[in-house]
Amino acid sequence: MFIQNIIMTRHALLAMCLLIVLLSMLFPIVLADPLLKICSTTEYGDYDQKSPFGKNVKIVLETLPSITSSTGYNSTAIGEFPDKVTGKALCRGDITSSACQTCLRDASQKLLKDCESKEAIIWYERCQIHYSFQNITSLDVYAGKYPDMESHNKSVSDPVHFYDNVRFLVDNLSNEAALNRSKLMFETGEIKFSRNETIYGLVQCTRDIREDECQKCLSSALIDLKGCCSSKQGGIIVSRNCNVRFELYKYYNTSSHLITFPTPKGRSNWKMVAIIVFIPTMVLTIVIGSSIFCLRRKRRRQRDMERSHLTLLKESASPIGFTTTEEGQLVSSEDLPFMDLNTIRAATDNFSDSNKLGQGGFGNVYKGVLTNVKEIAVKRLSIKSWQGLEEFKNEFILIEKLQHRNLVRLLGCGMEGEEKLLIYEFMPNKSLDIFIFDAERRAQLDWETYYNIISGIARGLLYLHEDSRLRIIHRDLKPSNVLLDHEMVAKISDFGMARIFGENQNKANTRRVVGTLVFLHVKQRIHGSRVRNGRNILSEIGCLQLWCYTS
Repeated sequence: MFIQNIIMTRHALLAMCLLIVLLSMLFPIVLADPLLKICSTTEYGDYDQKSPFGKNVKIVLETLPSITSSTGYNSTAIGEFPDKVTGKALCRGDITSSACQTCLRDASQKLLKDCESKEAIIWYERCQIHYSFQNITSLDVYAGKYPDMESHNKSVSDPVHFYDNVRFLVDNLSNEAALNRSKLMFETGEIKFSRNETIYGLVQCTRDIREDECQKCLSSALIDLKGCCSSKQGGIIVSRNCNVRFELYKYYNTSSHLITFPTPKGRSNWKMVAIIVFIPTMVLTIVIGSSIFCLRRKRRRQRDMERSHLTLLKESASPIGFTTTEEGQLVSSEDLPFMDLNTIRAATDNFSDSNKLGQGGFGNVYKGVLTNVKEIAVKRLSIKSWQGLEEFKNEFILIEKLQHRNLVRLLGCGMEGEEKLLIYEFMPNKSLDIFIFDAERRAQLDWETYYNIISGIARGLLYLHEDSRLRIIHRDLKPSNVLLDHEMVAKISDFGMARIFGENQNKANTRRVVGTLVFLHVKQRIHGSRVRNGRNILSEIGCLQLWCYTS
């Protein structure tokens, strides 16, 4: 009888294992959605998974989860130039090693599945992975992103006082994380915002940067946090080297110290007087008054939003000859037509992925065909981008005033609701980086073509700097912003960061760095000397000279 029970038990276990296998086949494991993912296909180009570079990417992404799980941060590099791949991984400081390995494994699989670009980065709530053909360790450059989370759609009643508490909390946590190495550049904390509400904060840096770089990165993230989330009940900013987050609920798995917001002198005495004298007699008045105030404030905000949108349309339209109706509808000018949204949707097949040409800092670019069979390129401002509105306005006001063979031509624009669109002439050969960062395509160019492209860029810059009606500094000149038409004529594009100078002005004081970080990979090609891999923010003429040397 005992033996028979053992046999039945074994049969039951076998059946259970078989059932688990069948269920796993029918219902495969689905990877969690990332907070944000960036595949830099347009800027740096694609790779073939079967190429040496593709195999090195796979090795790096498969290696990082295991070597990072016990420490929470690690980096690795595989291969030799030009197939060398550098990668680094970071887990949130409050999770276990097994949770870290699981998160990084999911992130690696997601990148291998969705990205075939030479540089990519993905953020999950608990971890992030970054790989590149460039040396990304100890990289001191900030480019914060704001993942749009559904939990961050609710607003607070007193944004000014609320953000003062958030800023005080994040400042304290940043100092502790950056200056106290025992914290492993990770810190959490909380601050009482009201009797029933507590703000929970978290900051973290990758451990390959210095303390001052960590503090600088977190300070920049705090500025972006104000821009996106100062009136929200939660917010998060992620970047290559640091992350910042706050919520009205505890979302991390570690104990945090309470930070006390400084109270002005005399305030506590005033509170006592208010409790004893005023509150019992004024409660009803305050409740009624607050309700009326909130209702009026809500209505006033709605009117202000409508008024500000109409103002933006009029300000943006008037410099280039547009007029607007009282309802805020744009009317075309003769020089630059305004296209309605339905026409642009029809031309781009409703912004389908098959027509997507690339992705820029503030939105996607799509190929379109108008009813007259004319090909166009449509830059679509991302609705989630809070930073791109000024660049959009700057670009279509500025570029309409510029007419030159070596500048991309703006054909029209469209603004309707949240949609903001710029329509350009279509460039069949795409951008310069597609050629110079791809060995096969680079081999297709002879020296005459090189010379013509370089000369075209120089003529475009000379026109901007000296010969146009306006003296203009582009401030973001790079290979991906140099487009090539069907005759390989170079045309400078993307004037979102351009700046207008006075007619006789030759210098200016600037308060922040703009543009794109440029990495140099040069081997004994300049004057026969060895130049280390480095990073420089190059001037526009310097960028042109460097490409001349290395082409």
